[in-house]
Amino acid sequence: MISTRAQNLQPSATLKVTGRAKELKRQGKSIVSLSAGEPDFKTPKHICDAAIKAIEDGFHGYTMNPGTPELREAICAKLKRDNNLDYDPSQIICSNGAKQSVGFSILALVNPGDEVIIPSPYWVSYPEMTRLAEGTSVVVRTSFENNFKLTPEQLEDAITDKTKALILCSPSNPTGAQYTKEELEGLAGVLRKYPQVYVISDEIYEYIVFEGEHVSILNVAPDLKDRVILINGFSKGFAMTGWRLGYLAAHHDIVNAVSKIQSQETSAPSSISQKAGEAAYTGNLDEVKAMRDQFKKRRDYLVKALNAIDGINCFTPGGAFYVFPDISHYIGTKKPDGSAIESSTDLCLYLLDEFGLALVPGDAFGEPNGIRLSYAASMDDLKEAMDRLGKGLADLT
Repeated sequence: MISTRAQNLQPSATLKVTGRAKELKRQGKSIVSLSAGEPDFKTPKHICDAAIKAIEDGFHGYTMNPGTPELREAICAKLKRDNNLDYDPSQIICSNGAKQSVGFSILALVNPGDEVIIPSPYWVSYPEMTRLAEGTSVVVRTSFENNFKLTPEQLEDAITDKTKALILCSPSNPTGAQYTKEELEGLAGVLRKYPQVYVISDEIYEYIVFEGEHVSILNVAPDLKDRVILINGFSKGFAMTGWRLGYLAAHHDIVNAVSKIQSQETSAPSSISQKAGEAAYTGNLDEVKAMRDQFKKRRDYLVKALNAIDGINCFTPGGAFYVFPDISHYIGTKKPDGSAIESSTDLCLYLLDEFGLALVPGDAFGEPNGIRLSYAASMDDLKEAMDRLGKGLADLT
């Protein structure tokens, strides 16, 4: 009865862990969750005020499928101001979250059998979105020693005559790794040799960068612009996860293809959210910078605390609000009841069930030797989480 397409898809592991943690908490258990990729700050007031005004003004009808002209103009102005990139509003399509922009981009590009290069650790949805489009994920495992970043040599080795796209996420979910200008130039040098390969550049965490400025592959390789789909949105930097508003910027052919898909699947995002997004990009970024500064303090605490735990190694990520420590030391250890920890999933389930600590296993991201911890949580929660982690790992032999 159920389609093969639906049966083949896997549910989001991050949502699964978050859901299990919430259920245990509902049952009255003490849970500290570092599983959700969601800022714990409130959406800035001027953004909320714009949404309230839109409601009061009766701006609650359908908008144009690609988004309102005003929002698309604001996005173009932002891309010029913050990224030194030139786009026309006709090259922008707004969506119900950046996640939709990624998914519809893959649907617009990929034919059955086409290959999509996905560096791991990857965001959990990339391979499943590729599967939904009947494409083939070519997962390239990066290394802890290189801060989980794809090298030009790895990229070149992965490209075949079936390669259609590379998905690049910087700063990264789940690792927080941020590509430098020089690293992006290296990747661009390879991509220039293969004109059939597109790049889906997921830059949703661009406002959460701790050292220097965010660099897009388009900043170092403007000649690749027609082959790059720039993905962004409002959820992370502006603490607007529930507003469900994202967008892509791309060549007209890609925008037109995505627009057709969107017109049949969802149509435009919420009119109220679009007014909020317009205010986000036309207002000041003071609160965005304040949130970033708080994230940096949490990152610094968490990296230091993790590296103080015997057997844990964690590099300092350049952005986003995640750390992704290596926990390979604990694979193969035994729990107090004698059963073995055979994977990062086993480790996370043990920590959740026995110590009330919700983390996401690296297995979900294609890296079995890691776990993801989100520091989009209060400092008190982070300290309690480190206490529970330390106790849980100390009980393994």
